[in-house]
Amino acid sequence: MNDDLTLLREYARRNSEEAFAALVARHVNLVYSVALRSVRNADLAEEITQAVFIILARKAGSLGDQTVLAGWLCRTARYASANALRVQRRRQQREQEAHMQSGLNEPEAEEAWAQIAPLLDAALEKLGRKDHDAVVLRFFENRNFKEVGAMLGASENAAKMRVSRALEKLRNFLTKRGLSSTTAILAGMISANSVQVAPVALAKSVTAIALAKGAATSISTLTLVKGALKVMAWTKMKTVAAVGVAVILATGTTGLVIQHRHQTDRPIPEKSWAFKGYATPEAAIQSSFWAMSKGDVNALAACFTPEFSDRFMETARKQKTDDELAAMFVKVAATFGNFRVTRREMLTNDELILHLWSTHIGDASVPMKKVEGEWKINGDLKSDNPAKRIH
Repeated sequence: MNDDLTLLREYARRNSEEAFAALVARHVNLVYSVALRSVRNADLAEEITQAVFIILARKAGSLGDQTVLAGWLCRTARYASANALRVQRRRQQREQEAHMQSGLNEPEAEEAWAQIAPLLDAALEKLGRKDHDAVVLRFFENRNFKEVGAMLGASENAAKMRVSRALEKLRNFLTKRGLSSTTAILAGMISANSVQVAPVALAKSVTAIALAKGAATSISTLTLVKGALKVMAWTKMKTVAAVGVAVILATGTTGLVIQHRHQTDRPIPEKSWAFKGYATPEAAIQSSFWAMSKGDVNALAACFTPEFSDRFMETARKQKTDDELAAMFVKVAATFGNFRVTRREMLTNDELILHLWSTHIGDASVPMKKVEGEWKINGDLKSDNPAKRIH
């Protein structure tokens, strides 16, 4: 089903110009459209498109088997576009034209899209990777749900649920910025307008320049490539850093930093790991340690919000087998020691910070979020220095 990767491997292994040209022809409109929405300048959008495919040519051999190329290209186009705007602002010493932010009720489709388009990619950037890729596959590439599910490694029904959830998140993002709509209208507008036809000669020139790894291109384009690669590297580093306590402990790539104080005067409850469900934040925390004590990777992932769970599963399984993860989690549950909840720090009705104290690590806190009536862990443990680390 994922023949994009077949073509990419053909290019990476055999330097097949035909395979790369086929990828460019297939995705050039997608990349050009993302760039054009971001910079609103056709010439600059063409230059960004060239930069994105130069990056693809350079990174062809390093993209993993689970990569959704259309999603990867969208993200890379946004990175390159953001960098291009920064370069443009410095060079021209002017601000980007302000986006229209007026409220809407039921505007004409053309007017609605004119207001949504400048915000769409910022909204997509807020989605988790799988939600983002599901939207790209469904509405940018017009794939059916069966195809979306297959490319994401999920069932058709799971793909429908993921797309529906992602659309609701996009709608909420736009609503907060004064743009009212329904998910059905939003889906129709994205599907009809998100990908526009690139200039006829662009695919040919992009292919030639990218195959030369940018050797024959302009200095400004190479500046875009360099800047986008820096943004991509920084984004990847931030993502890895934010994966969470379970992944951090499982992969061994870094320590879990938590505030440590001497608290000999606090009572220590008896440890009794048990599944408590997700009705309260405290129950969700207890359930997470129960899952770790059982070495149950999937049960632990179920204690997280969908976005955090996606990052958790993707990162953890890149580093260790399920058996290795299970053994590590059992050890973590035992190492953590007895703990108690010290207070709730409410952020909204559906989000809070839960502050904990453990016999082994002292004070710590973890972000929680209510999802469909259930409290789930929404990130890694937070702390201030001085710190103690668990490896």
